[in-house]
Amino acid sequence: MSVADVVSLLNAVLGFCAILFLFSEEIRLAFSFILLAILADGLDGIIARKTRHGDLGEFLEAMADMTALGIAPAFFVYTVYYELFSADVWYYFGVGVVLVLFFSLSVIRLASFHIMKQKDFFIGLPASASTILIIILAFFEVEVLYVLIILVVISLVMVCKIRFPKLNSVVLAVATVLILLTLIFGKDYYGFAPILLFCAIFIYSVFGPILLFAKKVK
Repeated sequence: MSVADVVSLLNAVLGFCAILFLFSEEIRLAFSFILLAILADGLDGIIARKTRHGDLGEFLEAMADMTALGIAPAFFVYTVYYELFSADVWYYFGVGVVLVLFFSLSVIRLASFHIMKQKDFFIGLPASASTILIIILAFFEVEVLYVLIILVVISLVMVCKIRFPKLNSVVLAVATVLILLTLIFGKDYYGFAPILLFCAIFIYSVFGPILLFAKKVK
């Protein structure tokens, strides 16, 4: 195993810990551990580009991401809203269908990432961006119907052929700072940190493909 592989494994462990906290309904801790897993996911990519590659490499990264960016966010939404839909069998069924859709398309997205990866852009919305949008909405307990609609949209955008730009080091540093602020402050001070993080990812998700297309046209 290389150093990058160890960080990928850390990513999986953090995602697994988030799931364990959800069983205890420790929403704040689960939220934090998913964000830490996203930071680890970014770190293993940086380390992999600067050091030798291990034999496990891309396979381990995909498995780790599945825990932190597929299972954990789906279970996060399920846990946060469970009391709202558990009493209605059809409501429960609908939520289940949406979460299964999200999970299934996450599997496809993460399994195909290394096959379809390009040098300057991502094909489909990155799973890390999808996860951040989803867990922040659930963390603030936005109306569940809106969350489910957004989940369906995000699930489809993850596996579509829309191109999303890869971020430079400055933008990644800003995103990292916003994640760290979110970890520290949570909902304190009117939830400014997660709101800023959500807005940043939302702007990237909406306008990133437009900017990429504009550059291509030029």
